[in-house]
Amino acid sequence: MQVKITISTGKREGLYDITKDVRNAVKEASIDTGTLNVYVQGATAAIMIQENWDQSVQNDVINFLQKQIPKGVWEHDIQDGNADAHLKAGLVGPSESIPIINGSMGLSTWQNIFLCEFDGPRTRRNIVVTLTKSS
Repeated sequence: MQVKITISTGKREGLYDITKDVRNAVKEASIDTGTLNVYVQGATAAIMIQENWDQSVQNDVINFLQKQIPKGVWEHDIQDGNADAHLKAGLVGPSESIPIINGSMGLSTWQNIFLCEFDGPRTRRNIVVTLTKSS
């Protein structure tokens, strides 16, 4: 089964919690045991599993990546000024896989699923959730 989640992002860089949307897809699939994959379509966004206790961890992720991969110093910036977004998305990666255990996502208490936006704002970011039942 596949479900597409579409969200809009309001700033150039940020983490957007999509856990609730993915959890709804798992409930809809009625899979007791299996795997789900969360994949973002786009070369300047990523998917990350991270803590959602408060905004500080999310801010730290963005601040860390900004320090490690600054804007405006890369060869690709000549084309469209977003080379840093491509590098950040490549480093974090476009997808995460999560086990489905007893009909629920196998995340720990503090783990949530985030869309990482590195080249926003965007009116549409498409996330594909693929659910596979174990035999």
